[in-house]
Amino acid sequence: MSALIPFEEKGLDQTSDRALIVHPDLGSLSVSALEYRLEEAAGLALAIGLEATSVRHFSVRAPKPGTLFGSGQVEQIGVILRQEDAEILIVDGTLSAIQQRNLEDTLKVKVIDRTGLILEIFGARAATAEGRLQVELAHLDYQAGRLVRSWTHLERQRGGFGFLGGPGETQIESDRRMIRDRMAKLRRELSHLRKTRSLHRSRRQKAPWPVVALVGYTNAGKSTLFNRLTGAEVFAEDLLFATLDPTMREFPLPGYDKAIISDTVGFVSDLPTQLVAAFRATLEEVTSADVIVHVRDISHWSTEEQARDVEMILRELGVVIEEGEGTPIIEAWNKIDLLNEDNAKIRSLPESTPKNVCLISAVTGEGVEQFVQKISEQLSRNHRTDTVKLSVSDGKRLAWLHENGRVLETEQKAEDLIMAVQMSSRNWGRFAAL
Repeated sequence: MSALIPFEEKGLDQTSDRALIVHPDLGSLSVSALEYRLEEAAGLALAIGLEATSVRHFSVRAPKPGTLFGSGQVEQIGVILRQEDAEILIVDGTLSAIQQRNLEDTLKVKVIDRTGLILEIFGARAATAEGRLQVELAHLDYQAGRLVRSWTHLERQRGGFGFLGGPGETQIESDRRMIRDRMAKLRRELSHLRKTRSLHRSRRQKAPWPVVALVGYTNAGKSTLFNRLTGAEVFAEDLLFATLDPTMREFPLPGYDKAIISDTVGFVSDLPTQLVAAFRATLEEVTSADVIVHVRDISHWSTEEQARDVEMILRELGVVIEEGEGTPIIEAWNKIDLLNEDNAKIRSLPESTPKNVCLISAVTGEGVEQFVQKISEQLSRNHRTDTVKLSVSDGKRLAWLHENGRVLETEQKAEDLIMAVQMSSRNWGRFAAL
């Protein structure tokens, strides 16, 4: 009888696996978008420790139900695999279970599609209990419809999830039952963690500290910016999906005692639906934030395409991104230190640029101070300014106003201080209670 493989600490046995990456070009992408997609596919393979021997694209005008690619293209892929001594074929698209099985039978190599590759990365990177539960649930959801090709990840030849592992057991009905039972258990555990996260969020909302959420395309520099603002040492590398588990820290903010900033998982084009659903609880931190910071790699030649992908996922999460509506959004155009002569003109923003844009370098710190000031201004946009008269000896309330509001003007008359103070309605209520 087959048994479920536990979710393990390590993913693949990262030796020197060589992978050929092929992209099925269905004619829906422009030339520049196709180039960007091929570059990203190579980055995804690198993120899991695979050596991409080459990245090719094949024009697929009429997808074949059995193999996706035409018979001639499958033969050509087989030749390239042998020439490059590649052990794995990565299809940068979505494969059905039948297509995946047929390609494996024909080419005699392990075949995974884009969804399987991203799941493999997430499985290797998730560190917290919640992150690992979310990844495992997404993984089982993905595998549930693929038992027709036998549950290949049951065999422990390579360890971890083992999408890239060896042959597995074929007791489909037993496997389906175990998957259903395991998924039910995971959902119960995640529901408990979601309630705990909700309680923490409600406590933060009662506190006077605003919450700032960092979002953006994977590898845009969110974690580097997070580390610069907070002094933390969150893992930040030039890799796709370097961050999976959300991290929250406090950081100093002008006009506030402190603020809370959240570093979240990066987005990617065609993010598997299983992962969007599994990480929805984590991304709820974004929907409840006071300000959303969209970090963009402005030095990347496809930054506009990346921005559109991020905005689409934000809409799926229910975030209103139209200017002047919903949660305020600031665009942090990051990596200006990498701008070359061709795109250095970005440094002088035209008047048509939206007011919510900041130019920064999270590595060098350039523009970060102005960026933090803009966060403060956005948080204060709906604040009320009133005049307060306090005795100079009332140190407690004077300190409270400086910590929780913005003291715009101060005038002393005899033993009294007359101050113009800007604060949120919630803080004015708290001040009245003092």
